[in-house]
Amino acid sequence: MTHARKRSRKRSKSSATGTERLRILAIDIGGTGLKAAVIDKDGRFVSERKRIPTPDPCPPKVMLKALDALVADLPRFNRISIGFPGYVKKGCIVTAPHFGTKRWKGFPLEAVLSKRLRAPAKLMNDADMQGLAVISGKGLEFVITLGTGFGSAFFKDGEALPHIEIAHIPVRHGMDYDAYVGDKARKKIGKAHWNRRVKRVIPIMETLLNYDRLLIGGGNAKRIAFRLPRNARIVSNDAGIEGGAALWHKLSGRSLVARRYGTA
Repeated sequence: MTHARKRSRKRSKSSATGTERLRILAIDIGGTGLKAAVIDKDGRFVSERKRIPTPDPCPPKVMLKALDALVADLPRFNRISIGFPGYVKKGCIVTAPHFGTKRWKGFPLEAVLSKRLRAPAKLMNDADMQGLAVISGKGLEFVITLGTGFGSAFFKDGEALPHIEIAHIPVRHGMDYDAYVGDKARKKIGKAHWNRRVKRVIPIMETLLNYDRLLIGGGNAKRIAFRLPRNARIVSNDAGIEGGAALWHKLSGRSLVARRYGTA
């Protein structure tokens, strides 16, 4: 039994009794980095944020060992929220573009991590989970993440709409959005050219979705060097962890934001 699993047994013994306050292990799985922290019911950090590089290659067994190491020294938790960069359904992976869909398709990550870390777990697309931490809950809100690839999530009045993998729709010269504005493209073409591409993508998304607000996160959001439209803003990369709180109560995204700032 690994050190992480021994510790997780201790963490979860009282979770079934309901006597402990909600303490959520939020895991943000990325193509280049794995991040985790323990948060409270309103998404506030109650531990430091830990980060390790994502193994490459990263089939399920390798990922699980890496997550064991990532969470080993974190404090007690009684719930688990997982954000995954791909399409997920009923706790299982459907697509895993950064890790190889062929190796991941059908993998029951939610159930496996719940058993491995001995706490109830919920799995969600990573952009959807990030969005739950930053949306206002009013109108149509579109969230994109600029990181290894191009993540996206769409919300109506604080509720997540069915996930659409916009990242894999062709956009230009046979490239999909992942390839067009992802991290590999940024490193290859340079910051100025990458910014021109991102600037070109934003009005395409607004025409497609007619959103009221655009929220831009992910590790490369800080590299944007042009003036955003009035209905767009950059959000903290920590939102990918903070949004894990909304998976464990009946609050909408709007209520999560309101509770965090004392306005609920």
